[in-house]
Amino acid sequence: MEDWALIRRLVADGVPQRQVARDLGIGRATVARALASDRQPKYERPVVPTSFTPFEPAVRQLLATTPDMPATVIAERVGWTGSITWFRDNVRQLRPEHRPADPSDRLIWLPGDAAQCDLWFPPKKIRLEDGSKTLLPVMVITAAHSRFMVAKMIPTRHTADLLLAMWLLLQLLGRVPRRLIWDNESGIGRGKRHAEGVGAFTGALATTLIRLKPYDPESKGVVERRNGYFETSFMPGRDFTSPADFDAQFTDWLTIANARVVRTIKARPIDRLDADRAAMLPLPPVPPAVGWINRVRLGRDYYVRVDSNDYSVDPAVIGRFVDVTADLARVQVRHEGRLVAAHERVWARGQVVTDPAHVAAAKALREQLQLPRPAPGHHDELARDLADYDRAFGLITGGLTDGEEVA
Repeated sequence: MEDWALIRRLVADGVPQRQVARDLGIGRATVARALASDRQPKYERPVVPTSFTPFEPAVRQLLATTPDMPATVIAERVGWTGSITWFRDNVRQLRPEHRPADPSDRLIWLPGDAAQCDLWFPPKKIRLEDGSKTLLPVMVITAAHSRFMVAKMIPTRHTADLLLAMWLLLQLLGRVPRRLIWDNESGIGRGKRHAEGVGAFTGALATTLIRLKPYDPESKGVVERRNGYFETSFMPGRDFTSPADFDAQFTDWLTIANARVVRTIKARPIDRLDADRAAMLPLPPVPPAVGWINRVRLGRDYYVRVDSNDYSVDPAVIGRFVDVTADLARVQVRHEGRLVAAHERVWARGQVVTDPAHVAAAKALREQLQLPRPAPGHHDELARDLADYDRAFGLITGGLTDGEEVA
């Protein structure tokens, strides 16, 4: 390839072909062929029949009707008995020719129209309250028009935590986009139905939540690319002592990232945010009901469960119904509106959180229950004097007064 370009350049500069052949150590016929060809030479291996060639027409026929048929099923249908790896390689080359075209349009995001939501899993484990380390999800919301990003680490992918995080991030954004775009996250919904509570949440915000169909990455590409950006620009060289430490570092970094020029829009997200927000919906006057909400009858062990953890409650309300609520930071229990337990929410799993005051109260109630009960007292004022009977029968002097009877 290099000789072909050099030969043509030397001859174009006026060097005789004989001298070119002598200087480059090649034959004059090679020089002549290089000058006659207007394309760079390349090695092309001639096509020769292989063991797959007799089966190719049948394979193409099956792919024409069912492009996604597995290679193992095709091999069985056509009677292939050779190497399955070799068969798979050949089917892989033929399959794209029979798949229908799936074009994707260039998307234009109008101000206030949409925000893309996604879960990003930072590739570093976070230390929790019990000393264990685990990978935790981070909810990311990116305004599609301005590319402005907000994010929050959450303990689980449960619907309650997803809605809590969405509400917190929308408050940071200050407005509500007209569409919230998600993929098929199980906590948001599956198939044709939203998860329980999602419809009420979007109704309170007066917005629309759209869950994308499978194999449609382009419709959520804005936030997907940001996830890759986080891993290459935020994560390297960082350590985190807790989820709160991660949020603090990430929030500070997002302030810097939102002030950088985005290549695709040739502007800084912070500069386009005002126009984006101006076209969004206002925050609702009444906050949506989000978080963990449950109503249970308190058992004898005076603990309630939130996610996978147990939290103690004032044992004075054992046997009564209590209302359990929890957000990302706090767990509260109320009986008829009165607060009977308040704990910091634990993100570790399988933990038991106990208030010493509840243990002391349970001990006092147990000791009181074990005290001996006094015998029933005698009610002497209800007993009749026996002398009244003696006087009634004349055994002693002094009868009953008129109108008095023996009971």
